[in-house]
Amino acid sequence: MSEDFAKQIENFKALPALYRHALNELENKIDIIKTEWQVRDGFSPIEHVKSRIKEPKSILQKLERKGHEFTVENMEQHIHDIAGMRIVCAFVKDIYRLVDHLCAREDMRVLEIKDYIAHPKPNGYQSLHLIVAIPLVLLEGTRWVKAEIQLRTLAMDFWASMEHILYYKFDKQLPSHVAEELKEAARAADELDQKMLRLRREILELAEGPVKEQ
Repeated sequence: MSEDFAKQIENFKALPALYRHALNELENKIDIIKTEWQVRDGFSPIEHVKSRIKEPKSILQKLERKGHEFTVENMEQHIHDIAGMRIVCAFVKDIYRLVDHLCAREDMRVLEIKDYIAHPKPNGYQSLHLIVAIPLVLLEGTRWVKAEIQLRTLAMDFWASMEHILYYKFDKQLPSHVAEELKEAARAADELDQKMLRLRREILELAEGPVKEQ
């Protein structure tokens, strides 16, 4: 076994732990944000959080689709969602409020924003994706590890879950009428989000008088 190959194997073995530590750090930051909002405002706009580490098989398939060999360097450079987090909020405004806060923090870097809420995908999918880098202080020094954060409302998350189920039920080839129904369901989910936001505004105004939303 060559020295370079042996080093590659050792680096590969260390990666899952690094991404898990980065995800733990990110989970702690989000938990603190939830607690601070709860104490300050009396409620937290974050409904629930789910995290996962991408399976090696999925990483390999994604590298193949991108035309890259299965190496540690390619994984770190080209796969940004090995560590993934989904944050579900009650309202669209809460999503943008949280994004603004994350962008202003000094203990992480927001590298990329993909706004599929303002610009939904052709199939109706809505969500806001962030690629962030989390600092890990290691023996070798500080290392910035990438993670993906997906932010959705409850309605968007329900739609995405159902779309995922149907996508695999039909072996990734949805009949045209099902695809059209899904688009219509996405529009209905968006209308629900907008209606609930208007109701929230009316309730706040009734309770406190005209208010300027954050």
